[in-house]
Amino acid sequence: SALGSFGIGDSINKHSCKAFGYRGRVSGYLGIDVGSTSTNVVLTDQENKVLAYKYLRTLGDPIEAVRSGLSEISRDMGNNIEILGVGTTGSGRYLAGRFVGADVIIDEITAQAKAAYLLDDEVDTIIEIGGQDSKFIKLEKGLVSDFEMNKICAAGTGSFLEEQAKKLNIPIGEFGSLAMTSDNPIDLGDRCTVFIETTIAAALSRGAKLEDIAAGLSYSIVKNYLNKVVGNKEIGKKVFFQGGVAYNQAVINAFRAISGKRIEIPEFFSVTGAYGAA
Repeated sequence: SALGSFGIGDSINKHSCKAFGYRGRVSGYLGIDVGSTSTNVVLTDQENKVLAYKYLRTLGDPIEAVRSGLSEISRDMGNNIEILGVGTTGSGRYLAGRFVGADVIIDEITAQAKAAYLLDDEVDTIIEIGGQDSKFIKLEKGLVSDFEMNKICAAGTGSFLEEQAKKLNIPIGEFGSLAMTSDNPIDLGDRCTVFIETTIAAALSRGAKLEDIAAGLSYSIVKNYLNKVVGNKEIGKKVFFQGGVAYNQAVINAFRAISGKRIEIPEFFSVTGAYGAA
């Protein structure tokens, strides 16, 4: 079904940092999430409010990404920051942890769960789609009761969506809104990338509209995730969608369309790993 009717603007105004009226001394915690696609840095105060954050491309050099993230934050906040503790997470957490002298190094599941629970203690399900992998996390009273990670099939990840958008000459920032205009999403299946690409090529040769392919891609990421990551696990009542892919309204709407659930986009959804580590 068409994606346009399942919501709009869910990712807007979700990254408002706690404003400071003064340039006084700031003390807080630093969280660093180093992934293969993006590196995120979050500074929180002692009440777990986000003071500043950075979302950077890792570009194959995690240490350089961490370094720029830290220097940008200290530039934003003025140099008067007292860091009370540092946590790292993500696939590069050990490397980054050694580099910054982290106090805690925690896995991504724990970090994402911590962030979601801090934002809303009723959350019981987390959908997290990153650049290179995706995760499904179940919570009971804030503790992880079950989780699943997909590291094998690229078709359920953000980088796959970016690659396809590039091949179709659609700027990734416009991909979601284009997909939302489609009345007839094309069924591209939920198999791995090469099969989906073949189906796209066939559709293009038949003169398919770009928006119908974009909508089809949004659906196939979601189907892939639900079939390969969630499987027969149960999606709960309060569902958060975290990770950079949640900027894409078409993917949010495809989740709503297929699951029939109220999928919510929490605050700071693009940097929840770093927030949880902080």
